[in-house]
Amino acid sequence: MERIGKYEVRRLLGESATSAVYLGFDPFSQREVAIKRLHPEILRSTDRTTLYHHLLLNEAALAGKLQHPHIAQIHDAVIEDRDAYVVMEYVPGGTLEPFTQADNLLSFERLVEIIFKCTRALDYAYLQGVTHRDIKPANILLTSPTGQDIKVSDFGAAIFTASETTQVSGLGSPAYMSPQQVREMPLDHRTDIYSLGVVMYQLLTGQLPFQASTNVNLIYQIANQVAPPPSSIRPEIPPELDAIVVRAMQKDLSARYATWMEFSHDLAQAYRNRNLATDDRSEPPDSAKFERLRAFRFFREFSDIEIWEIVRFAEWKLVPAGSVVMKEGEPGNHFCIVVEGELRIVKKGHLLNVLSAGDCFGEMALFTAGRGARTASVEATAETRILIIRAPALLRASALCQMHFYKGFLEVLATRLSLANSRISSI
Repeated sequence: MERIGKYEVRRLLGESATSAVYLGFDPFSQREVAIKRLHPEILRSTDRTTLYHHLLLNEAALAGKLQHPHIAQIHDAVIEDRDAYVVMEYVPGGTLEPFTQADNLLSFERLVEIIFKCTRALDYAYLQGVTHRDIKPANILLTSPTGQDIKVSDFGAAIFTASETTQVSGLGSPAYMSPQQVREMPLDHRTDIYSLGVVMYQLLTGQLPFQASTNVNLIYQIANQVAPPPSSIRPEIPPELDAIVVRAMQKDLSARYATWMEFSHDLAQAYRNRNLATDDRSEPPDSAKFERLRAFRFFREFSDIEIWEIVRFAEWKLVPAGSVVMKEGEPGNHFCIVVEGELRIVKKGHLLNVLSAGDCFGEMALFTAGRGARTASVEATAETRILIIRAPALLRASALCQMHFYKGFLEVLATRLSLANSRISSI
């Protein structure tokens, strides 16, 4: 069996002029991996070998550093004179490249979800001091061919803004470069914002905003011309998505999105405003779930990574007015958070409290491992959407996620005790 280092080689996944990517197997970790290996002739050359070594070293430097659900993980690297490769997470769904063709475009809903997740992943990278600098469809991987979960990959051209390491200029894919990048100006996260705008443009229209027969002409257009809005190519594109692309691709930095948060917020808002989902009563998309939880006070200390954890393991339920969500005296092993709507807490027929968006209830069940009975009933006074988290799911969450939940519960209990004391003292 062919091997690359300690890794078994299963098959070739793809190759370029400089490297080949193999599906491999790590016998120690018992998992499939992707191995990107420089071609032997690249290692033997003298003019570009240093550059390609630099690209692999860039990726290798990120091993274990960018821990995000939407960033492909780097597991290992070997950079030697006679061999050079990086070992990364295997993401089986392929890249976004097939969806840049006019006859194979994504639905608006799926496109918004994918770009939203890219913005949150790249914001996380930026906060860790990393600017990607080569955002393009080939570097955005799908976890499944028909899904909308993604992994941003290939940080070889990245700038480590938190370090003092000299960076090699002229890296990246010209068609996706920002005006600042083609002019070789100092770069920050806003160059990635522009590049992701180009990706979004291409996914919406099936063509690039600037097209030319030579790189020189292409670079001139990027630096000096204004791309036609996506809707001029495809009129059915919603105005909100058109506006997002135009702002992301502004040549002037002051007119472009200043932060990833602004970019992602507009994507989520566009989804809501246009009602791109076919049914308001259906479960909201991941982007809407993330935005909603991020806005609640209960989750203010949770990191984005922990919010994504919750999006994945929590259940979302729409309950009609008049429904009994929890019944006094019954056992339970879950707690809930009100997402939208209104609930009331009743004990022996007496109203104790009214809950609205962001409020938590039923959390005491977690401290009794499902053996305790509910001490009050919870009823919906209007159609209400709730988030349900069951004890087994919370126990499988990361330690930091659990810690933040228990800290949040303590704050909720402290607030309730304070209100109870105020009521008693006023009697």
